[in-house]
Amino acid sequence: MIHFSFEPPGSGSPWRDTWGKACQVSPAAISEIDLCYKYFGVRVELVVDGVEVISGQGYLTLVDLALSLRHALNRLSSGEDSAIGFTENDEVIRLRREGDRVVMTSSKHDWRVSVDREELAGAFVEFLREAHSRLTGFVPELADNPVIRVFSQE
Repeated sequence: MIHFSFEPPGSGSPWRDTWGKACQVSPAAISEIDLCYKYFGVRVELVVDGVEVISGQGYLTLVDLALSLRHALNRLSSGEDSAIGFTENDEVIRLRREGDRVVMTSSKHDWRVSVDREELAGAFVEFLREAHSRLTGFVPELADNPVIRVFSQE
């Protein structure tokens, strides 16, 4: 079973500013680098078969994670191994295909979990859809940003 979710920061959190600042610029023209580093901090939790792959303790930038997921999903769909990296820390979640399964390991933690490839791909796609929906719901003009449009590609 896979639980993969994110939560924007609440009011009063300094990370909330990473959402508000996107309304002060032209959202359709925000560069990929700025989207990855300056905007949309979220708490993310990914639990696979009881293993905490991504802890909901700290904040990550949603766009950076979503782009990493999109890349990983494309590689896994092509039969290749992949990884998920993080701007905020040096951990890498490795994704190695083994038949119809994907073995997930961490560069920093001592866990290993195996999951059905289709189930993992479905969780990634759903996360990307939710990210696109939440971002464009908060700032509708982001729907015109080419970086954000990548999330909704199938």
